[in-house]
Amino acid sequence: MFESSIQTIEQFKAVLKELPEHCYSKSCEVLSGATIGQHSRHVIELYTCLIDGYTNGNVCYDKRQRNRRIEEEVAFAVEQLEYIQENLSKPSKSLRVAYELGGEEVVLDSNYNREVMYNLEHAIHHHALIKIGIRHFTNLELPESFGVAPSTMQYRKVCAQ
Repeated sequence: MFESSIQTIEQFKAVLKELPEHCYSKSCEVLSGATIGQHSRHVIELYTCLIDGYTNGNVCYDKRQRNRRIEEEVAFAVEQLEYIQENLSKPSKSLRVAYELGGEEVVLDSNYNREVMYNLEHAIHHHALIKIGIRHFTNLELPESFGVAPSTMQYRKVCAQ
């Protein structure tokens, strides 16, 4: 699980490093006006919320920084992804995950491994959206697996045989 997460982040870093700089923070019509940088920040900040909440056992994805620097500077986003790679692997333990729903806080019991899996699936989902934005702006060649769940890649291999 950790290795899959780290590899997915490595692939994300490689894609961002190839992306023409002007595309990263440019509003994209096919992403409802959002930017590739905003989707990148969202992924990065959920992972950092999990890592930062590990010590005290409390995570709230809704209370993230929303650091504009991540969504505007590719190099800074890559630094943050490297931080995640370096700090993600930890022993599982119980966590309390808080959400703000309809004006009230809902707290659920979870564990670190479950939240790492959630973040991996969440990242892949946003990578699919980022892929749409990249294809809108560029002809950049992207890995076939970028933005595709590992189970989908496996299913496609079985169907191709």
